[in-house]
Amino acid sequence: MNIYNEHIQAKLERRRSRRASLFEKDLVRIAAIQSVVMLKPWVMAQNPVMFITEIGAVITTLILVMDLLQHCHDLLYTLAVTVILWATVLFANFAEALAEARGKAQADTLKRTRRKTLARRVINGLEEQVSSDELREGDVVLVKAGEIIPSDGEVIEGAATVDESAITGESAPVVREAGGDRSGVTGGTRVLSDQIKIRITAGAGQSFLDRMIALVEGAVRQKTPNELALTVTLAGLTLAFLMVTGALWPIGRFFGVDLPIPTLIALLVCLIPTTIGALLAAIGLAGMDRALSANVLAKSGKAVELAGDIDTLLLDKTGTITLGDRQATEYFPLIGVTRTQLAESAMWASFGDQTPEGKSIIKLGEETLGSSAPLETPGAKVIPFTAQSRLSGLDLPDGRSFRKGAPDAIYAYIQGQAASFPPALQALVDGVGRHGGTPIVVAEGRDVLGVVALSDVLKSGIRDRFERLRAMGLCVVMVTGDNRLTAAAIAKEAGVDDYIAEAKPEDKLEYIRREQRAGRLIAMMGDGTNDAPALAQADIGIAMNSGTQAAKEAGNMVDLDSDPTKLIEVIEIGKQLLMTRGALTTFSIANDVAKYFAIIPAMFMLAIPQLAALNVMGLATPQSAILSALIFNAIIIPLLIPVAIKGVRYRPMGADSILRRNLLIYGLGGVIAPFVGIKLIDMALGLIRLF
Repeated sequence: MNIYNEHIQAKLERRRSRRASLFEKDLVRIAAIQSVVMLKPWVMAQNPVMFITEIGAVITTLILVMDLLQHCHDLLYTLAVTVILWATVLFANFAEALAEARGKAQADTLKRTRRKTLARRVINGLEEQVSSDELREGDVVLVKAGEIIPSDGEVIEGAATVDESAITGESAPVVREAGGDRSGVTGGTRVLSDQIKIRITAGAGQSFLDRMIALVEGAVRQKTPNELALTVTLAGLTLAFLMVTGALWPIGRFFGVDLPIPTLIALLVCLIPTTIGALLAAIGLAGMDRALSANVLAKSGKAVELAGDIDTLLLDKTGTITLGDRQATEYFPLIGVTRTQLAESAMWASFGDQTPEGKSIIKLGEETLGSSAPLETPGAKVIPFTAQSRLSGLDLPDGRSFRKGAPDAIYAYIQGQAASFPPALQALVDGVGRHGGTPIVVAEGRDVLGVVALSDVLKSGIRDRFERLRAMGLCVVMVTGDNRLTAAAIAKEAGVDDYIAEAKPEDKLEYIRREQRAGRLIAMMGDGTNDAPALAQADIGIAMNSGTQAAKEAGNMVDLDSDPTKLIEVIEIGKQLLMTRGALTTFSIANDVAKYFAIIPAMFMLAIPQLAALNVMGLATPQSAILSALIFNAIIIPLLIPVAIKGVRYRPMGADSILRRNLLIYGLGGVIAPFVGIKLIDMALGLIRLF
């Protein structure tokens, strides 16, 4: 009961960390402290826009001290400018710190999941108990029911149900078994039944969970190419406005206007793109945070951002579009053969097939006949199923023999018996294939009895999800090793745009390279070792957490829920990140344009009365105009923090529609908001008669 309670608590904690309100008390406290710590010049220098603002705040602070000593009459004005400049810098730091604090809150939950455990290391058939910290890559450990898996690895022997709720937040146990695409296990999860042997694939401190914690904390976060390009652009704009502002002092002297240094600094801060400069880092951090909240680990911010530009999605059929294991669903006996006879023979022939498909044939037979499978007769010879023979069977002591397998394998077997295939069989085989099934031919002795259909079961809601992907402008391509008839039927049922049948690993790789040469961005989802080359080549490679270690290492994202439809959320998060950055950049630039009309006329209208015509806001005094613009410039940053962190709401639409929407809402809004805000602040300053 304690074990159950521990995992329920871990699940609740993880969900609470995801749903925590944006301005939760503890997060705000941490972010407030961190925003002061980030004032170090070498930290601020990473953000050129805010670094210039900080330098301006330092200069006005020095001027304020000098004014105090000299009892200058502009003391109150200089004090106001200084306070507002420092507030602007702190608000910018607060936005980034709050985004980091939310990520670290999730990391704290993950750290509680990671714990030192005892492991049963197996050496030369003997067990020894060691700490999980002592395990090295390549070690083999035995994990029994109720025990914690000590580190990442792959199951090499046995099968067991595993509780992964501490990692994924979902309480339903999953099966992990050797020899398939569901062999990967994660350290910190618990075995619920049976026992498995695991080969460790990560050394101490290098587990999947360790890397996840480091990424969530932002310790290894790098700026994306688009973010770097925008940072360079903002730095260029800042430099240009710095030169323009510097030239205003001699121009003012020429017109007989003595422009105080605090006024010039206030003008510079209002003109440079402080809004987007303050929120840029928070937008990127929040994107990775939203991806993890969707249970997707992005190994870099670039992967999240690139997801918003994907053109084509490549999906492996088995385990992604379908549930994975094909199930026997129907019998198709030849003329003269009863359904009961075919079911009995198929059950006998499946004794040597321990695959899920073979077991499903026995299960269907039991349901059809209304009785359990017959016991194996002493002295009978079992013909095991192998990937090479592609058939299985049973030879009874009384001389009867049963075989079932792929059509070509049974064809070769019948020919070896000096018999021939019935002409009607091919029609049954083709019919099963056209309907998306896999035909399994059953024979008794020299006689072919009919076909058992194995059907792929589509994952729930997969067709509706693909409709949403198409609405986003994506092309969905299914990749499968099935023949063309079967692939075409499944592709039609699932609703994909195209398919690649009889695909080998090199075929997937070549398709991705061909599409990339045509200028398209490709996303690939897979879970098997055979998917690893394609996952590595794709622009976005999303590996299932249930898959092999090779697949998880090759991809640049890992879906902790192993849900192929999760790509919709990943793409939406990527598009949301790009839209949020574009929207706030549009708003910031529009803001700056509006502020020109507030400050520049106010600065020169005393010396050049004709400039009063440009004072369209009707601001009271030059000092009031400058302070109003500066105050608005500062307070707009915290007001936009929720937008930066939560993101602009994404709706499937084309690029032209997004551009029009941004210009209408954030462009027009960015122009109107300063006019209204600055005027209201100017009126408030007039009421209290400060300036």
